[in-house]
Amino acid sequence: MPTSPSLKGVILAGGTGSRLFPLTKITNKHLLPIYDRPMISYAVEAMVGAGVDEVMIVTGGTHAGEFLRLLGNGHEAGLSRLMYAYQENPGGIAEALGLAARFAGSDPVVVMLADNVFEQSIVTAIDAFRAEPEGARVILSEMADAAHLSHLGVAKLGDDGVISEIVEKPADPPSRFAVTGVYCYESSVFDVIQTLEPSGRGELEITDVNNFYAREGRLRYDVVQGFWGDAGESIDGYYVVNDYVREHGANRAPSTAGA
Repeated sequence: MPTSPSLKGVILAGGTGSRLFPLTKITNKHLLPIYDRPMISYAVEAMVGAGVDEVMIVTGGTHAGEFLRLLGNGHEAGLSRLMYAYQENPGGIAEALGLAARFAGSDPVVVMLADNVFEQSIVTAIDAFRAEPEGARVILSEMADAAHLSHLGVAKLGDDGVISEIVEKPADPPSRFAVTGVYCYESSVFDVIQTLEPSGRGELEITDVNNFYAREGRLRYDVVQGFWGDAGESIDGYYVVNDYVREHGANRAPSTAGA
């Protein structure tokens, strides 16, 4: 019986952190504390909890070396292999992911934005992709606040269990399901990134990657239960995540429903 490819993890911890200024004037936003640990610790914990123990952290800026000081070789955090890549300029999430091409090789990848924090483990969604590592898979969160969707990427859901399109910051959201910062891709994703053109803000957008797979009918999804927060979205959002994690914790026992 052929051996299935291993799943590599990529944690994206770059960007300028402008939305959290002045907190980020002296550090990378992913090193800011969430309750009793640096923010990035929750992303590493989420990966380990989902059975992903080979990870690359992609970061940039003047504080990149602090990640090495914090995490070292990753063994203390439960990783068997931890590598680092440096993004010289903030060229977008897709560009940052492209820096992990040699690390991933021919293996599929699970990508996580390091400012995303989940109440519950993402293991069910990752296991679903691990069982069928083809195309792409994203994690969605159902939003109680419909107005918040106009600031997010929102999934347009088809009847066949796939996403037909992701619409960024829609005035009229096609659903109540926001795309969180966890994405799973087959190894062809690095070829897809090479075909992208910069957006109007001069970046390679991860939504363009996801919509490539959506147009092919190969973008599946899971809906995470419980709290999901983007601690890098704004100062208010940062403290919402802080308060929630302090009271309820994060990366708890899995509970997801998907397609």
